[in-house]
Amino acid sequence: MSASLNVQRLSGDAIDPYLSELAQLRIQVFREFPYLYQGSAAYEEKYLKIYAGTPDSVLVLVRDGERVVGASSGLPLMAEPPDVIQPFTARGHDAQRIFYYGESVLLPEYRGQGLGKRFFEERETHARGLGRFDLACFCAVERPADHPRRPAAYRPLDTLWNRHGFVRHPELRTTFSWRDLDEDAESPKPMVFWLKRLA
Repeated sequence: MSASLNVQRLSGDAIDPYLSELAQLRIQVFREFPYLYQGSAAYEEKYLKIYAGTPDSVLVLVRDGERVVGASSGLPLMAEPPDVIQPFTARGHDAQRIFYYGESVLLPEYRGQGLGKRFFEERETHARGLGRFDLACFCAVERPADHPRRPAAYRPLDTLWNRHGFVRHPELRTTFSWRDLDEDAESPKPMVFWLKRLA
């Protein structure tokens, strides 16, 4: 990792000063496949306030000098909306014992330096330190293999996620709605959860 990069872990209202930069970063990175996300700064800042307003949340921030170039988030699953919690309770999981990893976003020029690994390590350290979670989870969008906007060189991150101890659970699913770059309106996207045992 470059010596000029600074990685720090923030929680709760310490996230507030970075909301605007984080919103722009998410919009930029999530335009890429597989998300193809047509976002707005207003929506992003509203979404990110959930993390700033949750005391046990975590934000792993990467800065190059003063510029925010990457971030990774997490918070207790119970702070998420019902459509994120319900797949777990429907399968008999105790949602109070699950820590949810939000998104990881990193500008392309900073990839391949071990920051993806660092994101997982920092969030897990935070979740374990809270002392009340048995599982960590995240969800990922599922796009068809023949999606017209899928780049020829695209490689899914499944191998990386497996390497960090996460297992895909196809029985745990939900949908998130957003507007793709080539869509006129929002549409539901299938999301599948990945789990790792912490305890």
